Amino acid sequence: MKRTSGISANSRRVVLCAVVILAVTSASVAAADEAAGPFGVTAVVGATAESARVGALFGADKAGSLSGNHFCTASVVHSPQRDLIVTAAHCIDSGGDAGLVFVPGYRDGQAPYGVWKIGKRYLPDGWAHGQDEDSDVAFAVVDELGGKRVEDVTGSNRFAAGVATGATAVTVTGYPDSREVPVSCTNRPVPHSATQQRIDCPELTGGTSGSPWVNGDHELVGVLGGHEQGGSTPDVSYSVVLGREAAELYKDATGG
Repeated sequence: MKRTSGISANSRRVVLCAVVILAVTSASVAAADEAAGPFGVTAVVGATAESARVGALFGADKAGSLSGNHFCTASVVHSPQRDLIVTAAHCIDSGGDAGLVFVPGYRDGQAPYGVWKIGKRYLPDGWAHGQDEDSDVAFAVVDELGGKRVEDVTGSNRFAAGVATGATAVTVTGYPDSREVPVSCTNRPVPHSATQQRIDCPELTGGTSGSPWVNGDHELVGVLGGHEQGGSTPDVSYSVVLGREAAELYKDATGG
């Protein structure tokens, strides 16, 4: 199942089963470490410093009418220029020059941290030359807004290639296309293959492509996508194993 709902998702969106909703407290969304819990439960995310780093993607033509029009998820990662987001390659490879915007902390049609125009996109060769599912990760630069850079407004997670799958639990945060708030789930990833990792989390439906997998050290160690562009069911999700190709792509995107 493709986890991207498409830029025109609002016109063909199907209402899916409701996500399990927990009380929004520090206990309701587990930190990604071995002592935390509950694992494998999907919950609505409160407005926190951590959730501000995650946002929804929209077509630029929807910038003035956000409600119901998001189609993928992205998140801010640290970079020297403080202007970089990461998502799944299939989310921003539109096959043309269609404009996109990133709305960090999006909630109920509102943009509490602004609407940021996406500029240059960085796609790995494996995706650009054949849409290889083992290359389904991408970076994009976002333009300044009001003289500020996105990382200075929202904070960021650190991009971490080469972390062993399942070394720690991770928290996956994203925007299902049937909801106007972000949800998250914490669990321990397991290998699917040498190049793909998977996680068991319920109700990560269309729109969650590009969701960050973040460990307890605020390191981004996965991006929802990859195998079957995220998974064929909403209860099992995938990510590319972030290895050499992803590290080189990050280097390109940061000018390093």
